[in-house]
Amino acid sequence: MVIQTLESTPRGETHWSTRGLAQASGLSRMTISRIWRAFGLQPHRTDTFKLSPDPLLIEKVRDIVGLYMNPPDHALVFCVDEKSQIQALDRTQPLLPLRPGQLERRTHDYKRHGTTSLFAALELKTSRVIGQLHRRHRSGEFRKFLDRIEAHVPAGLDVHLILDNYGTHKTAVIRKWFVKRPRFHVHFTPTYGSWINLVERWFAELTNKRIRRGVFRSVQELETAIREYIEVHNEDPTPFVWTKTADQILASIGRYAHRTLAAQPSSLMSRTTGTVD
Repeated sequence: MVIQTLESTPRGETHWSTRGLAQASGLSRMTISRIWRAFGLQPHRTDTFKLSPDPLLIEKVRDIVGLYMNPPDHALVFCVDEKSQIQALDRTQPLLPLRPGQLERRTHDYKRHGTTSLFAALELKTSRVIGQLHRRHRSGEFRKFLDRIEAHVPAGLDVHLILDNYGTHKTAVIRKWFVKRPRFHVHFTPTYGSWINLVERWFAELTNKRIRRGVFRSVQELETAIREYIEVHNEDPTPFVWTKTADQILASIGRYAHRTLAAQPSSLMSRTTGTVD
């Protein structure tokens, strides 16, 4: 039963259901359900992943995780990124509020009132956030945000910035800015490695707690809500604690890579690895 679930699919479908497998095997749906629970099988669910092709993956993971688990003395570490194109969405009809026995309900359709972009720097030790809102997210706006970070850091401290590989972080204007400020040290995440940047965890909280269920009739309303969220967060921030070592992360990536290649047809493996059948 377990092998049938893992290694086959019903005709014309992508995955088994308890009803379909019960019909195919002659067992009851409850029996199928108990077997799946015992072996942790959930054919109806799926998740996403993307392995990084970065040739410096190992070095970058060790560098950034090292900053998280052993921050340097006399320095501040900031996780920096942009949450771009945040939409100011207004529902077409009023909300039906939460009531006993009834969920909050809203219309499925909405009106768009423009977008804004949030530049954010999460300070590692305290989890306080420096934020700045811009209607566009070019290198010019990013340079202004770097000026804001610099203004918040005492002159006697070094600054370590964890950034992704977005083009605005590597333009000539930005490179010149860093050259003139030797106390700033840049650490780039691996390609497709945004999961290693802690500010992404904070962005997820912002989305879940303030943006997703918000109703905004203008970009100004949206920006006011984001500023208020940052202000409230900074009043009593809870630091994020990084627990996995670089070796554990790299071992997990290795297992993903091995399972990915092992699950592919030989022709696809040849294209992926560059070998010839």
